[in-house]
Amino acid sequence: MQLPIYQVDAFTEKLFGGNPAAVVPLKTWLSDELMQKIAFENNLSETAFFVQNETGFDIRWFTPTVEVNLCGHATLATSFVIFNVLKYPKDIILFGSKSGILKVKKEGQWLELDFPAQETKTAEAPEGLIESIGKNPKEIYRASDDYMLVYGSEKEIEDLKPNFGALKLIKARGIIVTAKAKSKKTDFVSRFFGPGSGIDEDPVTGSAHTKLVPYWAKALGKTELIAEQISSRKGYLRCKLVEDRVLMAGKGKLFLKGKISI
Repeated sequence: MQLPIYQVDAFTEKLFGGNPAAVVPLKTWLSDELMQKIAFENNLSETAFFVQNETGFDIRWFTPTVEVNLCGHATLATSFVIFNVLKYPKDIILFGSKSGILKVKKEGQWLELDFPAQETKTAEAPEGLIESIGKNPKEIYRASDDYMLVYGSEKEIEDLKPNFGALKLIKARGIIVTAKAKSKKTDFVSRFFGPGSGIDEDPVTGSAHTKLVPYWAKALGKTELIAEQISSRKGYLRCKLVEDRVLMAGKGKLFLKGKISI
């Protein structure tokens, strides 16, 4: 059996920037075990699989070690393939997912993801979290399956050097760290650490922004925000909070297309 595969750099307009995701179109679903093995073999932070349905597509996401309920950059990468490679004729894609219906709208080169906003609640740091991160934050939140740590400056975010072996023991999908941006062109910055999900540091994490955007919209008193994830690859997102939805727009760049032989 052969399957098509694409690799797209998401949330960037430059090759080798943003966050790379693998995209595998399917006619029917493979077994969970086989999809997980393909994701492990790809060894990217996410591999997305999709199947066409009557209204659009169903989508699932796998890290090298686990299936996740929501992934922004791999959804953008999948949409890039559907619009630009498979030549989908509509301007809006509807995805069925474990997080409900997700909508992606094409606006020129920009792809806008419409995701549910995630509530954040103040929390106590679990044992080992602060020691693993290496610096005390100003605020700590639990945001669905992540912890979110708020710091006082962008430099503090840049300087963090987590102990990933210790951080892997924290019971969470990942750890989001964030601060107000130093540049007037950007509203806030972030990084995302997910060793417990098989990813030490994710370059650009769309799903984290479903938690970041509501927080910063309230903190900064504005609903339209420019975000930068300051990993080594860097990623840029144009964000908007609309009631209980987070809109995140980004661009993509095709790096690879090929076939998987199984």
